[in-house]
Amino acid sequence: MTNDRFGIRWGLAGGTTLASIDEARNAARFAEKARFDSFWISHAMGVDSVAALACLGGDFPGLGEVGTSVVPLYGRHPVGFAQLVRTAQNALGGRFTLGIGAASKSHVEGVLGLSWDKPFSYTREFIEALEPLLAGEQADTDGEQISAHATLGIEAHPTPILLAALGPRMLRFAGGRLQGVTLGQCGPRTISSYILPNLRAGAESANRSGDLRVMALVRICVTDDVAGAKVLAREISAHYQANPSYANASRHEGLEDASDLHLIGSWQHVLDGLAEYAKAGATDLRIQVAAHDDTSRKATYDALADYLS
Repeated sequence: MTNDRFGIRWGLAGGTTLASIDEARNAARFAEKARFDSFWISHAMGVDSVAALACLGGDFPGLGEVGTSVVPLYGRHPVGFAQLVRTAQNALGGRFTLGIGAASKSHVEGVLGLSWDKPFSYTREFIEALEPLLAGEQADTDGEQISAHATLGIEAHPTPILLAALGPRMLRFAGGRLQGVTLGQCGPRTISSYILPNLRAGAESANRSGDLRVMALVRICVTDDVAGAKVLAREISAHYQANPSYANASRHEGLEDASDLHLIGSWQHVLDGLAEYAKAGATDLRIQVAAHDDTSRKATYDALADYLS
C-alpha cells in the first residue's frame, strides 16, 4: 500500500499527558522528522493545546498543518477564545486548524461545576460568535446562552474549524457550517454508515458544495505482545464508552468489544486497518501510539517513521 493509494493526510496525536512545552516540542520534532503532514495536540489536563502550539511558532516548517484535538468550549467565551486562537494563528503563519467540541457532561458538571444544559444550542451559539472573529470580522450575536459583540485587532489568517460531532444534530450542523469533523472512537463502519450521511445531509440542507474533512483518531500498536496491548486498549475504550455519545456512536460499528478499534499486531495488520478508514471516507487520520511497554512503543514509532520516510 502506498501513500498515493492511501490518499489521506496523516496526523500525530500528541497524547493527553503533555506536561510541558518541551514535551510538545519533542513530539513535533518527531512528527516533522518522520514526515507527517500534520501534528495535533490533544487537549486534556496538561498544557493548553492552543498555547503549546503557538509556542512552536515557525520552528517546524515541515509540518504543513498543526491543530488541536479537541478544545472543550464549556468554561470559555468566544471573544477571549478567539483572541487566543488568532494569536496562535499569527505565530504559526496560517497553519493552525482548530478542533473543538462541547466537552462531556461529566467534565462540565463534575470538573467545572457548570450546567450541562442544551449542549447543542450552546455549541451552535458559541460557533456563531466564534466564526466571524476567527475570520477577522465583527461578531454581533445574541443567543440564549452565548452573546458576543466584538472585533479583534490581531493579524492572522482565518482559522478553519473541525467539530467533535457525534449526534445527528451536531453532525448536520458541522456539515452545513464548518470545514468538517474530528472524531474520537469511531471506526470505519460508523464513518461510512452514520457520520458521512449526517454530514452530507447538513451540507445539502445548507446548499453547500465541496468536500468536508472527516478526521479519524486511530490508535495503533506494533507488537508481538497482542494480549498486553489489548489490556491497555480496553482501559482506553472503557473511558470512551462511559460517555453516552461515544457509546451510541460505537453501536454503528457492530463490535462486541470497542477496544477492537485499536490496531494491534504487525505493521502490515496496522496498515490494512488504516486502509479501511480511507475506504470508509475518512479524509484525514490522526494517529496515536497506544503502547503498553517501551519495546512496543519504540517499534510503533519506528514503523511509522520508516513508512512515512
